Amino acid sequence: MPIVVRIDVLLAERRMGVGEFAEKVGLTPANVAVLKNGRAKAVRFSTLESICRVLDCQPGDLLEWVDEDAEVLS
Repeated sequence: MPIVVRIDVLLAERRMGVGEFAEKVGLTPANVAVLKNGRAKAVRFSTLESICRVLDCQPGDLLEWVDEDAEVLS
């Protein structure tokens, strides 16, 4: 998938567990896992806003676009 969600990296940097994060954002731990594993098809802006507020970050810190075509050519 060309969009990588970096929640796990940000949680580790902030020494925050998934349970605490999920509670503060208002998600279930299962939905956090869906985001972390790249299985989410969409994210509401309100959820993205909550994630950014809790992690004190910008949306670009959470999401990274990876050019899959460039990886194949490398």
